This record gives sequence, C-alpha cells and structure tokens, in this order.
Amino acid sequence: MPPTIDPAATAWLLTSTALVLLMTPGLAIFYGGMVRTTGVLNMLMMSFISIPLVTVVWLLFGYTLAFGDDAGGGLIGGLEHFAMTGITPGTVRSGVPELLYATFELTFAILTVALVSGAIADRAKFSAWMVFVPVWALVVFAPIAHWVWGPNGWLASFGVLDFAGGLVVEIASGASALALALVLGPRIGFKVDAMRPHNLPFVLLGAGLLWFGWFGFNAGSAFKADGLAAAVFLNTLVAGCLGMLGWLIVEQIRDGRPTTFGAASGAVAGLVAITPSCGSVNALGAVIVGLAAGVVCSFAVGWKFKAGYDDSLDVVGVHFTGGVVGTLLIGLLANRVMTGGARGLFYGGGLAQLGKQAVGVVVVAAWAFGVSYLIGKVIDRVMGFRVSKEDEVGGIDFALHAETAYVEGVHGHAPRGLFGHHPHGGGERPAGDGDR
Repeated sequence: MPPTIDPAATAWLLTSTALVLLMTPGLAIFYGGMVRTTGVLNMLMMSFISIPLVTVVWLLFGYTLAFGDDAGGGLIGGLEHFAMTGITPGTVRSGVPELLYATFELTFAILTVALVSGAIADRAKFSAWMVFVPVWALVVFAPIAHWVWGPNGWLASFGVLDFAGGLVVEIASGASALALALVLGPRIGFKVDAMRPHNLPFVLLGAGLLWFGWFGFNAGSAFKADGLAAAVFLNTLVAGCLGMLGWLIVEQIRDGRPTTFGAASGAVAGLVAITPSCGSVNALGAVIVGLAAGVVCSFAVGWKFKAGYDDSLDVVGVHFTGGVVGTLLIGLLANRVMTGGARGLFYGGGLAQLGKQAVGVVVVAAWAFGVSYLIGKVIDRVMGFRVSKEDEVGGIDFALHAETAYVEGVHGHAPRGLFGHHPHGGGERPAGDGDR
C-alpha cells in the first residue's frame, strides 16, 4: 500500500516550517543588537541574504545531495531530485508531502549558514559573503546532513544520535565560524577596545524570536503531532530556562551581577544544547543539559581572548560549545523511553553511545572547519574577504550599503551623501546615543 499523507503531521510541519524560517530574521535582530551602530545593517543583511541564496541552491542541488538516495558509502545523496525532479504534491516522505519535508529542511540550511556570519561581524565584504553562502550550503551543510539524517547516512548507520541538529547545525556552524574568524583575522581594536552590544533590547527581542522558532525547530523534527513531539516541545522549553539560569548564576558568582546580555545568551546556549538531545532525554535530562550548557558556555565565550581568535559574536563559544555539550550528554542521558532503543551510561547503556557521539563531534567539526577554511581562503585570494581598514574604521554600513541604521550616522556624523547635512550642526551626538 503506498504511503499516505498524515493531515495532522502535515499541519504541524507547515507550522514548524514557518517557525524555523522566522528564526533567521530573529537571528538577524539578535546579532544586529550585538554589533556596533556602524555595522547593524550589514549584520542584518548577512542573515537576510542567506534566505534567497540558500533557497536557490537547495532547490537545484542541496536537497538531493542531502536527502536523495545514497550515492555510495553513506557520504552523499544522488542527483535524482536535481531541481526537485520527481517530486510532486502527492509525493510522500515521513508521512508528509515531500515538498513540505524539503522546505522544512531548507529552513535549517538557511539558519545554519546565517549563524556563521556572527564570527566575522564588522569586517567582512558583503560580496564575499554572498559567494561563501551558497558554496558552503552545498559542500559543508549538505554532506553533513546526509551523514546524519539522509537515507543510509554513515553516521546514522554508525548509531550517532542527533534529533534536530546539534551536529548538522550547531557544531557545523560553530566550527565553520572559527575557520572564517581565522581567515579574516581579528577586528581592529580586538582585546583593546570595549566592543559591547549597542542595543540590548534588540538582543533580547532576537533571543525571544529564536526561542519561539526553536519549538518548530525541535518539535517539528518529530515529523508527527504526537507524544514525542510534545516531549520534545517541553524539553526545549526546560533547557532554555535552565540555560538562562545557569549563565546568570555564573555571572552572579563571578561578576557580582546578572546581566540582560547573559540572560539572552544563556537561553540560547540551553536551546543549542537541547537541539541534538531533545528526542533522547526526558525532562530531568533536559534540566541537566540546559544547566550544563549555560554554565559551560558562559566560560567558553572568554576563551577567544586567551586563544587570540576574534569570534565577534561568540558563535564558537555558544553554538559550537553548546552543540558539543548537548551531543555528548546524549551518551550519558539517553533513555529507551525516548529513543526506542539506545541508552546512555546513566540508564544502563555503558559507554558505547558516548563513544559514538564523540566520533560524530570530531568528524563533523573537522569537516566543517577544514572545508570552510579552504573556501574562505580561496575567496580571500580571488576577491578579498575583508573590507579595507578605512571602511572598517569608518563603518561598514555606509561603506558597503550606502545606508546607516541611525540618523546620527557614522561616528556621530551623518554621511553627507545620504542626508546632505549634519542634523546636529556638526557637533557631538546627543547624550544617550548607543554608539560605543
């Protein structure tokens, strides 16, 4: 009997797809609030431009490479669905229309590459980023997605668990972010100037939109409207809450005061870590995963100052580190009620699952870092990946986009070509402006 469409699952996945797509504009606002006033629009655009660029290459090659029938060894999919060939409104996959399945996975690919942009904020050429995005989606994201989620993917066959993207999204983006940060080098003033978020309400708004979308990200990955989706939904909420609390506890003990920036970062860290494990742990496990991520990531964001790499918006400290925490904790906390089979060490499963998860972490991180570094170097050699010193100091918004986010413009002066005259008579900015 041919597979049939499950109307309830389809309705839930339609909703989840919209939620996940919203995460990219949410990320844009989250990142936009974290940069300086002179780079807000560029940061927003790096996320937004990922939507059309990835969509085009996904429809042509990305989906079939990631989710097409295995072309050999569990390494990459075949080309039978090039340009969505052979997929009609009546084609069914996992109980839903395959066109919807492909769109849902597309929103993951969009968000993943957008995450990488945070590591190179304030200094990357927009044209170079537009080249990087589609190439990365095809040669980094698509193979990893096939390994973990594709038909007969080799990591899935090996027994590695990743319910919603700890490997495919978080570790892949984090390792790639580190590679690009090394290719471009640190920002002017790194470790010297205070580079604080210019708009914390933006950061909190962006974190809220991400959290909202994350329910579709994780619970949508159940591909059913059932008890598993409900458990994953709860785990997502719990881990976000405990991530926030863990980060704030560290700040209170270490710094003497909790911060709004820490609250937003902690929630995201908890959500990152529960992404791979939400379908493998129970609610108590989600508490442990979220708390561990909030604590560990609150320290990890400072590692860049010791190591000397400038990960501008802490993609490595939050997404890579949180992804590793959540992926490895599956090896300790996975229980049979959730997984249907695999068990972690604390539930009588021994060390086998932990070993499998560690293999997944190492392999995905190595592939994403190595290939991203190579792509970045080639782009840098061919067209240059970093803006000029003058543009970086003067502000990349006006230099690259001929626009500014705020009336006062760049460094307190409205660009004459944009406004014609300085609205404050050429003096300093009014008190209370957020530029740092």
